[in-house]
Amino acid sequence: MQRFDIITEADARVLSPGETVELSRDGHITPLAQDTLKERRITVVRKGHVSASEATLAPVADIRSIAVASDHSGVALRRMLIAYLRSRGLAVQDLGTDGTDPVDYPDIAASVARTVARGEADAGIVIDAAGIGSAIAANKIDGARAAMATSEIIARYSREHNGANVLTLGATLVSPDEARAIVTAWLSTPMREPRYIRRLAKIRDLEG
Repeated sequence: MQRFDIITEADARVLSPGETVELSRDGHITPLAQDTLKERRITVVRKGHVSASEATLAPVADIRSIAVASDHSGVALRRMLIAYLRSRGLAVQDLGTDGTDPVDYPDIAASVARTVARGEADAGIVIDAAGIGSAIAANKIDGARAAMATSEIIARYSREHNGANVLTLGATLVSPDEARAIVTAWLSTPMREPRYIRRLAKIRDLEG
């Protein structure tokens, strides 16, 4: 991980998109560099706040690509959300399913979780009847942290406090309008507080 005492616009322009860099405790970022860092989705961690290893656990703050899937019970809600996400300029991978024939939610949840864990999408959304089973299944995939949300506040907490990179929804529990509001809150909430990021390392240690 590269380390800086000051990050200028010129520095920000040559960093790789999505990279994490360390800024010294009393370091400075120039105003122009702030905009470029955001545009290039670069995470800046202040020295002494979180380690380089811990910083990599935080979910992508500026989500631009998302994988979406549903079982047979969530087809209509999935299609609506995909149209909504694309209208917001996001790149969406539609992982199905289509039709009314029953499919098993663990397979659907795993497909989204693996896509996110491999870095092929910044985040994921899975829809089944209640959202609970998909969250359990997605959390079995290394690198995925899934949370089921039935309100905007739960969605925000799952991102800001718990670093969720997969959101699960219950098609029987939320209306289309509620689902849009939940997804909007979730997408727009980054995880930046060092103490929350450090707790993700403790979760990782439990998995080990």
